[in-house]
Amino acid sequence: MKIEKATSELIPKEDQNWQNRPEWFFNREHTDTYEQWYEGRYKRAEIWQKKVMEQLVSKDKRVKTLLEFGCGTTRFTRWWKEIGIEATGGDISPLMLSQAVELFDGDLVMADSHYMPFKDHTFDSLAFITTFEYYKNPVQVIREAARVGKYGIAMGMMNRNSTKVVRRRIQEVFGMNPFYLTATFYTPEKLSKIIEEALQGRDYSIEWKCTGLPKWFPIQQWSLPFGDFFGLYIKLNDVK
Repeated sequence: MKIEKATSELIPKEDQNWQNRPEWFFNREHTDTYEQWYEGRYKRAEIWQKKVMEQLVSKDKRVKTLLEFGCGTTRFTRWWKEIGIEATGGDISPLMLSQAVELFDGDLVMADSHYMPFKDHTFDSLAFITTFEYYKNPVQVIREAARVGKYGIAMGMMNRNSTKVVRRRIQEVFGMNPFYLTATFYTPEKLSKIIEEALQGRDYSIEWKCTGLPKWFPIQQWSLPFGDFFGLYIKLNDVK
């Protein structure tokens, strides 16, 4: 009898797929260093991203609870309580969630954001922070978010209107950057059109701001569609 050699991989390579394609967040080689990346060169960017998201979400005083899908290791999920919001995290990656359970003292769920395992209006708001770019069916995800989140949807996005997008794509050609191979980069305008399709018939308003500007630039956030990151909040006005 032939005995197969056991593998030390938590997820075998043949199972490192989602939406019929390989994703970096199913590869332990990449997920194990995720937290260190945020604590290193990305730290300043994260600070400004949180400032933008706070400004947008805190304007909607109805939001007291929030579900963040694509929470990863809960970098942002841990932060929401600092602005008075009780957060729950959701993710499709067991590798990310295996770290999240050690870092976050709130509730976590492993699920697909296209089919959220929650009743209508379970939370006051939904949030997607640098994760919406990986959805093959963004319209379906927005509709699910509007079903589960009663008052609004918060999005933090990598901006297509950034010189870093060009750099990332060049790196990919040389096999140097696997993190954005399956990502779709949006602009505020492009994302707004997808939202319009997804929320047809709903009464809503949109506000967005950009950040991720060069350190030497005199301001670090503005309402022009340029910068490495933009935050966007959909306020649903047809609910009480």
